[in-house]
Amino acid sequence: MSLLVEQAGLLTTIQDRGRIGFQQFGVPQSGAVDQWALSTANLLVDNDPGEGALEMTIIGPRLVFEAGACIALTGADLSPTLNGVPAPMNRALPVEPGSVLAFGRCRAGCRAYLAVGGGLDIPAAMGSSSTYLKASLGGLEGRALRTGDRIPFRAPRPVLPAMELRTAPAVEYPREVVLRAVPGPHGDYFTRQGLDTFWNTAFTLGKQFDRMGCRLEGGRIELRRDGNILSDGVVFGTVQVPEGGQPIVMLADRQTTGGYPQIATVITADLPLIAQCKSGSRVRFRPVTVQEGQQAYRRQQEALRDLPDRWRRPAPAGKSYQVLLNGRPYTVTVTPLA
Repeated sequence: MSLLVEQAGLLTTIQDRGRIGFQQFGVPQSGAVDQWALSTANLLVDNDPGEGALEMTIIGPRLVFEAGACIALTGADLSPTLNGVPAPMNRALPVEPGSVLAFGRCRAGCRAYLAVGGGLDIPAAMGSSSTYLKASLGGLEGRALRTGDRIPFRAPRPVLPAMELRTAPAVEYPREVVLRAVPGPHGDYFTRQGLDTFWNTAFTLGKQFDRMGCRLEGGRIELRRDGNILSDGVVFGTVQVPEGGQPIVMLADRQTTGGYPQIATVITADLPLIAQCKSGSRVRFRPVTVQEGQQAYRRQQEALRDLPDRWRRPAPAGKSYQVLLNGRPYTVTVTPLA
């Protein structure tokens, strides 16, 4: 029971929530760049939110299901099709053996996620199945997927309860995003003009971006010094500014320490926004406090925690749903008990 990779796509890897507790040894956390999309896909198919899934970048793969399964697609819209028919995103989908899942043009976002109900049978490396490409660690032999690979299923479940209700709100990925960020610890390394440039102008994501980080292009952020510091800790969302004055936002495969001044840190709740940016996207930064960032994260996690209530609570009387039975659409209305 497995998933056959007929075409690998641009960059398809296995990712979960990442390796926790190893950064002190120089091992990056890795994991999904868009943790919100990963968690949503997993919840839709009754997995743990941090279960391993496929992360697909810009050009998706062509996959053949050698066993029946229940799947969910979230994140970027890579024009998915199932057996040649457009496949809906942000909902649970039953897939029969022999079905082909393929992708076309990237219409919005950058990274899409495919979760399989019951999980992928990938051994953990340092407590995680996430692929860290630079060290060939985790995932499938520590590398991106290749044509001909087979990814085994752990315990596939072709059908789940309340399939027609397992939906999640669609996420929009605009060409310009505003990232809330906490001012960084090295503000005195920048001139007043440099700080004003960072907080009050738009930057463009250039061609230099990967899972490690993304370099933004725009007005030069002026430094008072030479742009080097004693190495300091780096987290997901740290914004470093090297001597050239162009900011770099660190992502999932970032190094654990860095020697450039840190002008800000993007709050966790907004990391999915930068995760879905690609070349040409415009980025602005808005300063917030640590407390505001914590509040935004709590609200986001509450929304994620409440998502399964869509299909676990009894539907309110009089509410109607569109369902498919034997390939035909029907409207089902919930009536009150006598």
